[in-house]
Amino acid sequence: MNVNIKINGVDYSVEAGSTILEACRAASIHIPTLCYLKDINAIAACRLCLVEIKGGRSMVAACVMPVSEGMEIFTNTPKVQKARKMNLELMLSDHQKSCLTCLRSQNCELQQYAKEYGVDDVNTFAGTMNEFPIDDSSAYLVRDNNKCILCRRCVAACKEIQGLGIIGPNDRGFDTHIACSFEHPLGDEACIGCGQCVVACPTGALTEKDSTAGVYEALADETKHVFICTAPSIRATLGECFGMEPGTDVEGKMVAALRRMGFDGVFDMNFSADLTIMEEATELIDRIQNGGKLPLITSCSPGWVKYCEHYHPDMVDNLSSCKSPQQMFGAMVKTYLAEKNGLDPKDIVFVSAIPCTAKKFEVGRDGQSAAGEGIRDVDYAITTRELGRMIEHFGISFKDLPDEKFDSPFEIGSGAGAIFGATGGVMEAALRTAAETILNKPLEKLDFDDVRGTDGIKRATYKLGDLEVKVAVASSTKKANELLKAIESGEEEYQFVEIMACPGGCVNGGGQPVQTANVRNNTDLAAIRAKVLYDADKNLPYRKSHENPLIIKAYEEFLGKPGSEKAHHILHTNYVKRGK
Repeated sequence: MNVNIKINGVDYSVEAGSTILEACRAASIHIPTLCYLKDINAIAACRLCLVEIKGGRSMVAACVMPVSEGMEIFTNTPKVQKARKMNLELMLSDHQKSCLTCLRSQNCELQQYAKEYGVDDVNTFAGTMNEFPIDDSSAYLVRDNNKCILCRRCVAACKEIQGLGIIGPNDRGFDTHIACSFEHPLGDEACIGCGQCVVACPTGALTEKDSTAGVYEALADETKHVFICTAPSIRATLGECFGMEPGTDVEGKMVAALRRMGFDGVFDMNFSADLTIMEEATELIDRIQNGGKLPLITSCSPGWVKYCEHYHPDMVDNLSSCKSPQQMFGAMVKTYLAEKNGLDPKDIVFVSAIPCTAKKFEVGRDGQSAAGEGIRDVDYAITTRELGRMIEHFGISFKDLPDEKFDSPFEIGSGAGAIFGATGGVMEAALRTAAETILNKPLEKLDFDDVRGTDGIKRATYKLGDLEVKVAVASSTKKANELLKAIESGEEEYQFVEIMACPGGCVNGGGQPVQTANVRNNTDLAAIRAKVLYDADKNLPYRKSHENPLIIKAYEEFLGKPGSEKAHHILHTNYVKRGK
């Protein structure tokens, strides 16, 4: 059922129940918002979406006001423009205006709208300002409430997307601020470090904990051998840091940039994704055939692992003992590569470029030191955003770079490794190898379409010879909780489960480039970015992890066989039952 309305004097027929904001966007009329995020946060807090209604009401918030038959809406009258500008000035009156040094400068929605509405005097409402201590207590995030505008988008991301509610508004009135309960430091809470709050934030109030200083220092130290690997999804998102369209594959330019930054080796994490599949598929078959703990649940997502430790400790034994691809790569560089090249692991600095803030916590976990006590598998985990800033710092013109190839001996990754960055990708990659191992013959069809896509939970059953394998895929911890409760109650039963902490998987990770709410509300970023990985999978010469010649060589030369004692020492880890 539709209703008839007028917007700026033009007739429209729109769906009944739509908000004014939705109706205007359907009519290609942009209304500014700072607090609104589609489906999770429509609270009319910022008052930037004010519009005029002819008749009884003067101005209303478009994000919450439903349309009605005959309504006449005006979106850009002088009155509306003046009100929006005043609301911006009010926000800025209690905002730390250190824009020149803020990480979000020129990528800040508040800054963008202040420019758009001609806010040239940031002291219009000068007076008392709050001063909040910076919370940098966690290994992965920094919260600076002096830059917060109380839009509550971070709160909504934590609660509505992830189902956690770690942060929320404390105090009232002028003293209101976003924090953990009882003002506990974030590092002391059961936060999983997913970073979904960071990519939701419109300003610089939330950022990842920067690790670039250590990387710069290592690159300048001639006594160190500095290697880097890039996660599968980085090639699909790094271009956004340089104004390129989401979904642009920049693998070759990324490699060229890293080489020009001075890294001694630029490697593809698709290799260690393949390595993960070799170990995980072996573990899955062993548990199925020998009565191990089922379902086996993937352990690639450190945010998910930490969530499991805190909120489902009884399921910790279901986690695969495999390290994540990031940690496996560091372990192989400081053992296998060090041995091949005659390097002392203590002189190696290993960096990973990743889409994930939780990886910053993972590098410091116990059980991540394959080369010996005190030698971490990974020294620094930097997000896509940090990598983008480093490339700019080195004065590299990213768009003008040629396409170059990854370095030996880890230059080959399979299509199975590439799709790790999308939800369902780990499941599909593992099934390709597990199925061929069980059936002892090549699969006729390599695409497991049932586990693809951005749905929160996907379920499928596959017949592998005489064996029926039931699988499930969940993305976001809110959906993971829903799935795990069904498993714990006995309502659902599976042999293999993939869980990614971030909705849509790593392509939508908390360390990815920040896009404005307008883009997030109107674009399926996860699907667009994931397409890059699925396209790569289709075009790569090897599409199965067990056919990657470098993986075969690594086992022959060094690891023995999947699941061997040596492989367990280097490539596997353990977990902690933390509780809340």
